[in-house]
Amino acid sequence: MQTAVIAGYTGLVGSHLLPLLLADGQYNRVIAVGRRAPQLEHERLHYQAVDFNQLHLDIDKVDVVYCCLGTTIRKAGSREQFRLVDFQYPLNLAEACLELGARQFILVSSMGADKHSVFFYNRVKGEAEEAIISLGYSRTDICRPSILLGTRQKWRPAEQAGKLFMQAFAWLMWGPWRHYRPIRAATVARAMHCYGKQQASGEFVHLSDELKKDSQCES
Repeated sequence: MQTAVIAGYTGLVGSHLLPLLLADGQYNRVIAVGRRAPQLEHERLHYQAVDFNQLHLDIDKVDVVYCCLGTTIRKAGSREQFRLVDFQYPLNLAEACLELGARQFILVSSMGADKHSVFFYNRVKGEAEEAIISLGYSRTDICRPSILLGTRQKWRPAEQAGKLFMQAFAWLMWGPWRHYRPIRAATVARAMHCYGKQQASGEFVHLSDELKKDSQCES
């Protein structure tokens, strides 16, 4: 039996992923780490309040880590705060769990992530990917979804407009452009859950179209 750690469980992807982990007999413990307790209750769910700035995990061991942390520059309030949440917090989590014996780290990143990008958002995402991969986990899965479809707790007008536009023209996206088709957050969550069952070692980057295919391992 294994122990899974999940961060970002109140977000669009994480809120779909947490129930999947709890329903999976592979894990005898699912530890949700964050600043507020999850709304779900389950006998195998354990909540640990943490400060990601000074992260300390009171856990004896970890096997698989699911990181769904992320924000927007607008919500964060500044570029510095955005980088803190999307780069430093995931890295802090990865370092802490590796010390506790974790073998696998599964990260929600973003389409276009590239440490050399001229776009700040994509550059930070790419830097986070590189920093986590460099830690040397036995297996690292980087998930790069396109625009996420789903109901957020807070309304984002600009994001919603983008979703509608991308959905309207998704049928035109073929070949390499297929990875830019919108994807449901629940589909990303299912794919992440599937990756947690893989035994092969290495670093793997999964684009949107691959996430859709890989999510079918449960069916």
